[in-house]
Amino acid sequence: MANEDLFEARLKRVNDAIALKESDQLPLIPAPSGLPYHLYGQGSHAATFYDYEAVVEPVLKFYDEFKPDICWPPNLMSGKANEIAETALVDWPGRPGTKLSDFSTYQVEEKEFMKQEEYDEAIKDLTRFIINKYIPRAWPGLKGLSMFSFNPAASLGTQIFRNVFSVPVVGALEKILEMAKQNAKAEEVAAILGDKLTQAGFPRLWNMVAEAPFDIISDFLRGTMGMFEDQLECPDKIAALCDVLADNQIANLQFLKFVPMPVKRVYFPLHKGMDKFINDDQYLNLYWRPLQKIIKALIDMNVTPFIYTEGPYDTRVTTMVEELQKLPAGKCLIHFETGDFAKFKKAFSGLACISGGVSIVDLEFGSKEKIVNQVKYLIDNCAPGGGYMLATSGSIEVAKRENVEAMFETARTYGKS
Repeated sequence: MANEDLFEARLKRVNDAIALKESDQLPLIPAPSGLPYHLYGQGSHAATFYDYEAVVEPVLKFYDEFKPDICWPPNLMSGKANEIAETALVDWPGRPGTKLSDFSTYQVEEKEFMKQEEYDEAIKDLTRFIINKYIPRAWPGLKGLSMFSFNPAASLGTQIFRNVFSVPVVGALEKILEMAKQNAKAEEVAAILGDKLTQAGFPRLWNMVAEAPFDIISDFLRGTMGMFEDQLECPDKIAALCDVLADNQIANLQFLKFVPMPVKRVYFPLHKGMDKFINDDQYLNLYWRPLQKIIKALIDMNVTPFIYTEGPYDTRVTTMVEELQKLPAGKCLIHFETGDFAKFKKAFSGLACISGGVSIVDLEFGSKEKIVNQVKYLIDNCAPGGGYMLATSGSIEVAKRENVEAMFETARTYGKS
């Protein structure tokens, strides 16, 4: 079969599963992450920041050997650009002075970049807050943006730009220009790799990223500890800012209505909604409903939301099902990391496609027999009737080759209709 035909067959297989239809073959959508570097002894996570070309060959080798139904291309970004910005939000492999291994992913370093008393400021004018407060704190190399502003009362000639022309602001803008040049190098290689994967017959699983508004506040603005305080002291402020952040993301995703793409899916990694992390009422009103506002907008645009839950999610299923019943069926893909997948399939049957279930821990430390039995269990309990795709519990970093081979072989033989 020609690669173009393979692309269309794989795309249909995944689209059918999302639409709750059975297909010729159970779709396989594992997330390889650092696995190609481990399997082939080439590339690293540090290379995704500094030596982009080094990741191309091992990634292509992985897809050529195992032939999943989708691709998760590595996220290439410029380490040099992060150095220029003095990024304080994350540490990353390859950064001068880092203690991270070259084979570690980036590590988030939660800090309080927004004070509790600043909620109203962010709610009133999110863009201004991000430019003047958030960026200078999270990217100290760009602290000159704290003075970025326009004075519309002084619009004669170029007077409106007076603050923009100041030395600190110009210095920050010059750094941003250099960051753009550095980042373009990463984007060029990412585009080449993406084209090669497409030409080899592998459609992307998703092509845009968004977040639950609650997670944006907790991950990037207040930090987890600050968010715990805010849920007790100012939950109304969280709700108001979540609404603003939902509207902001919906506005940023509007282009998907117009741009022709074979795949239109938005990936939502859910970080702080797991069981027992927040109570049921907080989950419904502060976490899920602002998220569902974005989900509904995407569905209305004929775009598929990919809801990627992280951590145990058993107690959240009832809320998710009740809320998703308000939306059209067969329009979402929901990933679960761990839990009772027979229960998940029953709960979401006729409502939404689910994925997940193959333990990345067992792929690294378990036996081949355990992986075979795990895959068979998932197929027996989730595949009948459609609406399920076989996926790993999370991103695979290190795994035994024999276990990876067993996962694919069992899925292809036992999962064939």
